[in-house]
Amino acid sequence: MASSQTTSYGFIARALLRGGHRQTLASFFLPRHVALPPSEERMVEVEPGVKVRCICHWQANRSQALTVIIIHGLEGSSDSQYMRGIAAKGYAAGMNVIRMNQRNCGGTDHASPTLYHSGRSADIAAVAEHLLAQDRILRFALVGYSMGGNLVLKLAGEWGQSGPSQFCAVAAVCPALDLAASADALHEPTNRIYEYYFIWQLNRRFHAKAKLFPGKFDVNRLRGIRSLRDFDDKITAYYSGFTGAADYYARAAAANVVDKISLPALILHAANDPFIRITAPTRAKILANPHINFVETRDGGHCSFLAAQNGSNRDGYWAEWQVVDFLQQIGRAPIQFHSQ
Repeated sequence: MASSQTTSYGFIARALLRGGHRQTLASFFLPRHVALPPSEERMVEVEPGVKVRCICHWQANRSQALTVIIIHGLEGSSDSQYMRGIAAKGYAAGMNVIRMNQRNCGGTDHASPTLYHSGRSADIAAVAEHLLAQDRILRFALVGYSMGGNLVLKLAGEWGQSGPSQFCAVAAVCPALDLAASADALHEPTNRIYEYYFIWQLNRRFHAKAKLFPGKFDVNRLRGIRSLRDFDDKITAYYSGFTGAADYYARAAAANVVDKISLPALILHAANDPFIRITAPTRAKILANPHINFVETRDGGHCSFLAAQNGSNRDGYWAEWQVVDFLQQIGRAPIQFHSQ
């Protein structure tokens, strides 16, 4: 049985925020207050000499509750608005929530002599293994936004049927499954505002890394960079073991393994996302996988989905509710105990 695909799926954009760019920019600039429950901060070592910062919100019945590990997008952090929003909703629904920062993010440039990138799914696996060993959680799910969406789908595909028995679901919002196509879409004239922002942020971070680790990074390599592909070619790939941007995009894309996902998965994508592109071959893989529910809305922008507020959309943050509702269905399923 092929996966299900739904168009629109009940999403109605706010009256003055219709269109991909309006949705995307509004989600970034509109002020939002999210009250979060008490948290515990952990620095988790994901490889020798490399630590990531995790913000943990635990239920009283820690081991019994579904644990959700959430991963942000490019130049985001555990404090990104969508990270805080979905964390509050998930916790209110009875879940443990772990807001995971990718390496160098969330104020942790000092905690790693390496750079983060879209292929580091092993970092998420290391955090999951830490939680399994230390907190004895009985099941967990992964949620990712944009770049984080690529990472969680990549890990789910890499694990396939041989992942931890406690792994029960994965959800991705506007995942950058096809890295090359999405990076090149950022360079289109109508999307340059987003590309300028990302390059500015990445340049700032690279300068900070160079100061923290003298002799490790050469800021002169930033000269002539005019696009995200340039940055990934001269910086990301060079310092992360790839031969160039093309090699990095080809090897780090979740599109390579999305057909191997073998547990309940939800992918939310907006047809008018300004720069996330899903190629025809990748779309075919998604639709052929019976474990994936692929929901494509006509509107919603990039990781935004600001909806008209009504009874079904609650506070108007549609994608957050869709993910939490999906996870609640998983959480109500009986726990299956089996040996690995």
